[in-house]
Amino acid sequence: MIRALALMAALATLPAAARPPRLTLLITVDALGSDVLLRNRPRLQGALGRLLDTGAYYPYARYAYAKCRTAPGHTTLATGANPWRHGIVDNRWVDAATGKLVYAYVDPTHPVLEATQKPGGDSGPANLMAETLADRLRLATQERGKTVSMSFKSRSAIAMAGRLGQAWWFDASVGKFVTGTWYTKEFPAWMKQFNERKVADASFGKKWELMRPREEYVGEDDRSYEADSYGLGRTFPHPLTGGLTAPGTDFYKAYAVSPDSHTLLVEAAKAAIAGEGLGQDAVPDLLAVSFSGTDEVFHEYGPYSWEMQDTMLRLDQALGALFTAAERAAGGRANLTIVLVADHGGATPPEQWAEAGLPAQRIQPKTVLQDVSAMVKERFGPDVTVLMEEMDVYLRGPALESGKVDGAQVRRAVADWLAKQPHVLTAVTRDELYTAPDPMGYLAAVRKGYFPGRSGDVMYVPRPFHVLYYAPDGSNHGTPHSYDAQVPVVFAGKGIKPGLYLTETDPVNVAPTIAALLEMGMPASAEGKPLTEVLTGK
Repeated sequence: MIRALALMAALATLPAAARPPRLTLLITVDALGSDVLLRNRPRLQGALGRLLDTGAYYPYARYAYAKCRTAPGHTTLATGANPWRHGIVDNRWVDAATGKLVYAYVDPTHPVLEATQKPGGDSGPANLMAETLADRLRLATQERGKTVSMSFKSRSAIAMAGRLGQAWWFDASVGKFVTGTWYTKEFPAWMKQFNERKVADASFGKKWELMRPREEYVGEDDRSYEADSYGLGRTFPHPLTGGLTAPGTDFYKAYAVSPDSHTLLVEAAKAAIAGEGLGQDAVPDLLAVSFSGTDEVFHEYGPYSWEMQDTMLRLDQALGALFTAAERAAGGRANLTIVLVADHGGATPPEQWAEAGLPAQRIQPKTVLQDVSAMVKERFGPDVTVLMEEMDVYLRGPALESGKVDGAQVRRAVADWLAKQPHVLTAVTRDELYTAPDPMGYLAAVRKGYFPGRSGDVMYVPRPFHVLYYAPDGSNHGTPHSYDAQVPVVFAGKGIKPGLYLTETDPVNVAPTIAALLEMGMPASAEGKPLTEVLTGK
């Protein structure tokens, strides 16, 4: 009898030990390259610093595809797959039917709700070719588990929401969070109430001041290769007006660069937690929050700037309120898992690299396009046109459509021309992508990022320290080099074994690991595997 009771007691404890977290908080910090976090870590004394100290921290996760950008990065995190499976190859590509540039999550049949639809702009998941964590969670829980995804960027929010979650993003044209009609035909009461608070407007006329004394910041505040957009200026303090006399589009764009955007996103996430009742029962929920302000700062000022140093301090502080709200909603830390990762890293402004003695150069995509077009016109005539989206070259025109000109010959000529340019490491046509020799290993990354009908007819990889960017200042990302491809991954909370894990991993493993924590199957097209070394099984 005693033995039977003991066995029953032991069995009764098993489901409780294995029960998944009530709430999983998936945080993406846009453009948080490994080097940025490692460099700033000693100064992080708030929530982010504690997360690194108490969680399972991988400093060196590396995306395996070539074009490390926001849309493919978030989609890879959501699906556990590379672009060759999920289909989101870049933030934009040339539409095969129209020959025009379109955004990754363009969805003409489901426009943005309560905002003007930008032509070719993001609004829904129509182009997504793979199942996401949000989709799998909804199905695995028989439509009881919820996912809410929030960001300043539409492409980030939509990727993490997939088809069966909710996606909310901040629209600078109207100064509020919006969504697409795929997700809902009417704003829920909690979002209406949040937008009515006009949290962003409270920052109008204020200044982005340094959080710490000036002597604690490394380097110079004013550098000639930093940008001056939306009236922010290059040096602290940065005025938050957008050059306007009242809140409007340029103010909201300036606001998106400032760390005040972290605060707004946290407040919106708290509203979602309360409004949707996230974490309130044993059915697991997922809250995905993508902090875009770090990427805005990166593009404007670069990863070594005072602005990046300060926004990291502000993020460290802002995450505390989000963690507290999530813990409270889940009924304590024992019911909460936190995952933090980045969608890509980013290059240093090439002028800064050049000053240090590295072979760096800023490359204008427009100039490359003009030169390629001139070569094609000279060799194949005016009826072959060239379009480009940074590292992808698209060939169109009546001569190709009619067969008057051999398309393979044109593609080969463009690849050969690009390969001879001093800023190009390698170039390949779509015809030869899977057969061309790959002695340096870069074509393997191009292959994992290739999707027929969306990727270019010719693709190339720039040399390290050569930054493709349309602007004369600031910086960019989008290559397979470490500064763009290497990001941190952190797991913490329920079911996680803390520690420092120096083995390089791949972000495709994030979604399968979360799926294992939630005790459900992986997204259908996942390539990654659960990181079993960090899972306790409790």
